[in-house]
Amino acid sequence: MKALILNGEKDNKASLNKYSKIIIKELENRDYEVNTVILYEEKIADCIGCFGCWIKKPGICVIDDYAHKIATMFINSDLIIYLTPVVFGGYSYQLKKALDRMIPLISPFFIKVDGEIHHKPRYKEYPSILGIGVMSEFEKEQVELFNDLIKRNSINLHSPNYASEVFVKNKDIDHIQQGINNLLNRVSDKNE
Repeated sequence: MKALILNGEKDNKASLNKYSKIIIKELENRDYEVNTVILYEEKIADCIGCFGCWIKKPGICVIDDYAHKIATMFINSDLIIYLTPVVFGGYSYQLKKALDRMIPLISPFFIKVDGEIHHKPRYKEYPSILGIGVMSEFEKEQVELFNDLIKRNSINLHSPNYASEVFVKNKDIDHIQQGINNLLNRVSDKNE
């Protein structure tokens, strides 16, 4: 099985390296082949909202940069991990702009999903999504927003399963490792 970690750290000063290492170790223990993209290190332009990925080049963004490679890895993975500092209850800018560029992975046409209107899937299968947020101190409202954002994005990307959790920076490493292990179990249990 394949896993893709989209690391949305802002720069190397706010490193999420400790979390990434734990995630990789846990995934490898479960026989995943793991790819990691540290998003700030790659050239990824902002989505310009032109819908060229639906009209001019269906399924392919008209902007030719590293987002093409991410989209290919994304749709060919079994599990996607969003690793990000929590920013106002959402993703870092780096992760948000990369995810905006994944819109070619869905169709411009619509279907109803649990009574809501969403875009049709372009592909037969989509990966499960695991959201891992990190914040300096616990803020309930931001945690709730982050968890809801993961849920809503999972629906939009036709993810069969999702799980999310927010960790407080500088907590005991064993707590973080156990939390990540529990999240992976939740996603795995839903996949079976």
